[in-house]
Amino acid sequence: MSAAAKSGEGAGHTRYTYRLRVSRTASRALLGEWDRCRWVWNQCVATSKTVYLRNKAHPDDRQTCGPAQLDKMLTGWRAEHAWLAAGASVPQQQIIRDFARSRAKAVKDITGRLPVRQRAGMPRFKKKDLADPSLNYTRRGFRLKDRRLHLAGNIILTVVWSRDLPADPSSVRVYRDSLGHWYCSFVVPAQAEPLPATGQAIGIDWGVTEVATTTSDDHDLPHAEYGKQAAKKLARYDRMMARRKPAPGQPGSKGYRTAKKLRAKQYKKIARQRQDTGHKWAKKVVRDHDVIAAEDFRPKFLAKSSMARKAADAAIGATKRALVEMAGKHRRDLRLVSPAHTTMDCARCGARTKHALPLSERTYTCAVCGAVSPRDKNSARVMLVRAGLNPAGADRIRPDCPLDRQAA
Repeated sequence: MSAAAKSGEGAGHTRYTYRLRVSRTASRALLGEWDRCRWVWNQCVATSKTVYLRNKAHPDDRQTCGPAQLDKMLTGWRAEHAWLAAGASVPQQQIIRDFARSRAKAVKDITGRLPVRQRAGMPRFKKKDLADPSLNYTRRGFRLKDRRLHLAGNIILTVVWSRDLPADPSSVRVYRDSLGHWYCSFVVPAQAEPLPATGQAIGIDWGVTEVATTTSDDHDLPHAEYGKQAAKKLARYDRMMARRKPAPGQPGSKGYRTAKKLRAKQYKKIARQRQDTGHKWAKKVVRDHDVIAAEDFRPKFLAKSSMARKAADAAIGATKRALVEMAGKHRRDLRLVSPAHTTMDCARCGARTKHALPLSERTYTCAVCGAVSPRDKNSARVMLVRAGLNPAGADRIRPDCPLDRQAA
């Protein structure tokens, strides 16, 4: 698998992910480290619940459960348990940081009185058979020597270097996915790669019939329907799992585990197809345009509509993230536009219809100036207008040509 650049947690940083070749000895060592880190996480969850109950009973004498307090507890836990002290301290400290971030986000949502369905939720216990291993190491917990990854605890891993790192990494996360494949994800400073100026602008409207409709016909992104194409295989694997479903409390049979792995492999393939298509399209858009006006669309509300399955298969959110990352990497001017009333406004005269257009109506007709255009194309031009750009110039039409030709 080639290294994929992903946005890191901090500003100005990028993730480079590589496949790992893990021996049996290294696999046992990694799983041992994960068992210790998982125990530390569960202890943090139990401590958090204890502190919550105590603060509820004694509101005048409140205690906190931050990373500083948990670090002190970790020192005591390592002194008390020899098997815990036998593992590296760096991943155990970092999992406390992960827990603290997760708990802080949940507390923030509760304090902000967000609806329950939108809250992140308090951290939960990690079960051995359900949680995939994930170990995070800072700079003092790993090193790269002879193109191999050396982790604290004398764990040596072979990295599949699909491409070189652009700079020295500041941290690495070693994890295993649902298929049992190991990966390492390095955090490095982001490297800008400016592209030559083109003098072109483009407007982008997200949709379901087409994932992205733009002011340029050559850059429209059709719906590939990868999920729909794989629906028969997924249904077959679901039936295989249903026939072999174990009784409650009993381990799954070999056939059940095989069917489950095939199902996970198919879902992974679909996700990679969507990601690959989104990245290639985003690179094409960024390479050909200096200014990009995109709809700041959040497709989460579609999950409860009749278009939920098709919207999920379109992967609008992943495609939008790829566009944002690619524009930042190549220093293009990306302007996110509010999606309010974009299907009701006329890109030519700015007039707004009195009523929202139903989804079945795919042609926009302005009652004021008489402009007629495809609904999504009109919305893409509205993005340019709201971003302060010229839709005619973006469509490669002379600004001084007649208005009836510009609206065609």
